[in-house]
Amino acid sequence: MRATNSDIQKPTAALGRRAGSGTTWAAFGALGVVFGDLGTSPLYTLQSVVQATNGRFTPQIALGVFSLVFWTLIVTVSIKYCLFVMRADNRGEGGILALMSLIGANGFNPGVRILTGMGLMGAALIYGDGAITPAISVLSALEGVNVVTDTLKPFVMPMAVVILLCLFASQRFGTEKIGRAFGPVMLVWFVVIGVLGLGSVIKHPGMMVAVDPRFAVRFMLASGFSGFLVLGGVFLCITGGEALYADMGHFGKRPIRRSWYFVVLPSLLLSYAGQTAFLLEKGVVAGNPFFQIAPAWSIYPLVVLATLATIIASQAIITGSFSMTRQAMQLGWLPGVAIRQTSDRVYGQIYIPSVNWLLMVATIAVTIGFERSDRLAGAYGTAVSTTMLLTTFLLYRAMRDLWKWSRAAAIPVITIFIVVDISFFLANLMKIADGGWLPLSFAAFLFVIMITWRAGNEAIRATFKQAPETAERFLSDLKNGIIPRVNGTTVFLTRSTQRVSRVIMDHAHFVGVLPRHAIALSVVFETTPRVAAPNCIVVDTLGEGLWHVVARFGFLEIPDLRQALSRTQGFDTPINFDEAIFIGARDLVVSKQKNPRLGRWRLSLFAFLYRNSVKMVDRFNLEPANVIEIARQIEI
Repeated sequence: MRATNSDIQKPTAALGRRAGSGTTWAAFGALGVVFGDLGTSPLYTLQSVVQATNGRFTPQIALGVFSLVFWTLIVTVSIKYCLFVMRADNRGEGGILALMSLIGANGFNPGVRILTGMGLMGAALIYGDGAITPAISVLSALEGVNVVTDTLKPFVMPMAVVILLCLFASQRFGTEKIGRAFGPVMLVWFVVIGVLGLGSVIKHPGMMVAVDPRFAVRFMLASGFSGFLVLGGVFLCITGGEALYADMGHFGKRPIRRSWYFVVLPSLLLSYAGQTAFLLEKGVVAGNPFFQIAPAWSIYPLVVLATLATIIASQAIITGSFSMTRQAMQLGWLPGVAIRQTSDRVYGQIYIPSVNWLLMVATIAVTIGFERSDRLAGAYGTAVSTTMLLTTFLLYRAMRDLWKWSRAAAIPVITIFIVVDISFFLANLMKIADGGWLPLSFAAFLFVIMITWRAGNEAIRATFKQAPETAERFLSDLKNGIIPRVNGTTVFLTRSTQRVSRVIMDHAHFVGVLPRHAIALSVVFETTPRVAAPNCIVVDTLGEGLWHVVARFGFLEIPDLRQALSRTQGFDTPINFDEAIFIGARDLVVSKQKNPRLGRWRLSLFAFLYRNSVKMVDRFNLEPANVIEIARQIEI
């Protein structure tokens, strides 16, 4: 499905109006897509803590754990993300790449190189986490049946694989339809976990004193090294917090904040409080306290509901991956991939087949390889804690440069966030040997791909500057009639910023003629999500029916070049673009014999990526019948 940019509303404005008008879609959609991961964290967070304490809970440990969970949710999600990070929206869009662009860190220029590296690594880590989130979520839900019987235990992993396959297969229907279907289910889920937790708290109301942060401080001071093991488990209660920011462009900050403060946060706190009351009562616990606080008759219905909720939890990371891929592609950090617009009303609703299927393969492999959620707990959290720490560093730059905060105002706030983030980061580093290496390795591989893709494209641009034929000589030949002209209009797509593009000169050299109207079109993606029309500007009228035009689009837009050119003002003669031919280069990259710009292995990687990147007919919304691609060999 294709929709032009003029037909699609801006996501924040559109969804904000829906939220403001009281329609159910925004609230249910946010619950179903954004809060799935955070909302299902009670399934495995305290189970991981039980493993860290060997199942033994004194009053000091139980109250300290709940105090840690309580203040982690308040400080990291309620304050840091909802109040500060989500304020740093790039014209309605969120995510660490949008933040990186917002603060001007979109290249390896001196002064922003470190910030750019932080943003790219944070984005790569989210992909690494994306392979684990669906696996641990669905496994932890299905394992609830083990509370009442071991008969189904051998079937838990195969059932998880089937469910995950169905989830990824449904992505082609779009986030809007999925959100409508999942939102009511998540609302039921939050009500149920809140009621279950409240029932347990009523039996032991005294445990609510743990909202005092001193219980958390005393626990950490008394626990020493083992306290960091517990802290690594506690951190799982906020995995999915990054999705609030990454999915902001799909729903808008207002409905996300309202859903968090009025529905999600109260339900989570009640659930964790109820589980902690159970730990306080039993003293020694084995297994998952989430299912143990539920009545025996409700276990099977609860497992079904939990399974549905964890399917939805997986949706948040998948949706975020789609958004981040498009941002990285438009900003020049990833090769072009095919993107399908799944809504003709809301621009943020997209589906990227290649990302979907790669995530599916990685998730299924992780599910089969680890088999149980407790084994995956060691791999889970490492990537998210690192991303959250990197986001905090970028947030400080936004405070200083964008919001114009003084150091006296910014440093105290950012110090609190950094202390919290570093504590969780160090706690999760202890999980590396138990599986934390998996998302970190995946992220490192993606980081290498990103910087290699950018370096390779910069090398190509540098090569184009060394044109064998000068612009002056070429224009002189045109004027003197040495190069024959034929009727028609041709648009030459080029990356070059030179006065006369090399692709035009190559075309004239090899074909022997040039169309009567020849436009060199450079497409530039800005560091803002969208730009106002008109998109095209004539930057140079070269004479002899030759123009250099620059088309500017936001990094979230799918350009319609023919429509943009038709609106362009500045041509000194009328031009009909309805039947124009578009010509672009399909370059073959080879290494220079002397002084190559990339090392051998990086060149091989870049050449593979370049060769398999999406064709311009797909990326620029052009009809295949009017597109010609020419192959050139480029030495870099």
